[in-house]
Amino acid sequence: MAASAPENGKIKVCVGLSGGVDSSVAALLLQEQGYDVFAMFMQNWHEADATLHGDCEWEEDRFVAELVARKIGIPFYFVDLSKQYRQRVVDYMFDEYAKGRTPNPDVLCNREIKFDAFLAVAEKYGADYVATGHYCRKEPVLDAAGKPVLAEDGEPLYRLLEGADPNKDQSYFLCQLTQAQLRKALFPIGDIAKPEVRRIAKEADLPSAEKKDSQGICFVGKVDLPTFLKQKLRSVEGDIIEVYDAWYADDNLYQWQQSVLDGLLRDGVALDRTVRYAPEEKVLTTDGKPLGESPFDLDKAATLTDEELLRLAMPIHYEIRFEYETYRSGKKHIKKTRLKANPYGAIVGSHEGAQFYTIGQRKGLGVGGHAEPVFVIDTDTETNTVYVGEGHEHKGLSRFCLRIDPAEIHWLRTDLAMAVGEMRRCRVRIRYRQPLQGATLLRRENGLFLLFDAPQRGISPGQFAVWYDGEEMLGSGVIA
Repeated sequence: MAASAPENGKIKVCVGLSGGVDSSVAALLLQEQGYDVFAMFMQNWHEADATLHGDCEWEEDRFVAELVARKIGIPFYFVDLSKQYRQRVVDYMFDEYAKGRTPNPDVLCNREIKFDAFLAVAEKYGADYVATGHYCRKEPVLDAAGKPVLAEDGEPLYRLLEGADPNKDQSYFLCQLTQAQLRKALFPIGDIAKPEVRRIAKEADLPSAEKKDSQGICFVGKVDLPTFLKQKLRSVEGDIIEVYDAWYADDNLYQWQQSVLDGLLRDGVALDRTVRYAPEEKVLTTDGKPLGESPFDLDKAATLTDEELLRLAMPIHYEIRFEYETYRSGKKHIKKTRLKANPYGAIVGSHEGAQFYTIGQRKGLGVGGHAEPVFVIDTDTETNTVYVGEGHEHKGLSRFCLRIDPAEIHWLRTDLAMAVGEMRRCRVRIRYRQPLQGATLLRRENGLFLLFDAPQRGISPGQFAVWYDGEEMLGSGVIA
């Protein structure tokens, strides 16, 4: 975390003080280490009607942040970045959901607000660095002789590492930062465990010591997502269709993908086709263990054409059509109509808009009468249809391969960017708090393909895939 001193003397650091315990302890530690520290609280959201509590949570956060600054004895400033936040984060969210994709506003907030708009304001106040309460670490890249490695612009290169506390690592949320942004960033608590942060706060009698961690959308708060999205996205009733297992036996794309995976397997290796859960939301595959050997023969994987990889990475989409039949009912044999039974699926409910749902979602469906939980496996915003499957091991929940469009590939370690035709083993996560998964990255003209060692649950277009070498986060990209 150490920073080199500027020529004019003491290093000036602006701490993004949120009112939470993490940023509070970050400010305290920096001051104790001799930095010239000041705090700045940013307001990024005004409307209270979107939050579950219906109040302005930011007002309480600002009050606590100001108390913390006063307790530590550092200057406190306030900045309103709500206009930038709406334009760069919230509008992006609405646009992505309207397309049936699942964005991550927290990742965008860090790239566009905390380390861009906020940083610009902090520099006007004379800040040399911006510090946050993120659980991650930053180190300079050194050569074999221990000298700093320089980027193309002549400035030092930096590494972004996972936080020392595996339960709180937040490097995923910083996956879209650039080297220029990382150079200006400090993460004072990245090498400390959360319980120790709480202990430091209590010992220093900080007003935020007992404050619960924030939840929900970055700077908006905990919201009911459909209610939030309905501010701009129109509600239109549509069908919820349950997909039966018979669909996959007759779907050409699914069968082709499974055949290709079979052909890539190393001799004697068996492959689980679906993710298993215990408990729910916990992906128990590599579970954070060191990167092992792929179940696939990578020499064979290298021979796949760009078109074959593109097809292997395609999500399964569903077109289950229903027909009506007439029948006679009751003693008077009244003529009625009903849907014909379909071996591939059934209409099991209705929804208020396919754009309000995401792959892997369980809550909010209102579909009952099943022995096992029901999950969203696909959405179609053009036909306004939500497709679901029953059970944790439903085939529609699991995929082995995803693609990132060439324009969406982002390398934080620009010196380690993959060239077209290159293949590399990495650990990957496709959502925050997911244990890192073993995968093979294949760079082609039509994108970056991630072939996982084990099936992945709920791969959602619009989310970020982030890849690591050991503890170091190398790059990221938006899932196509």
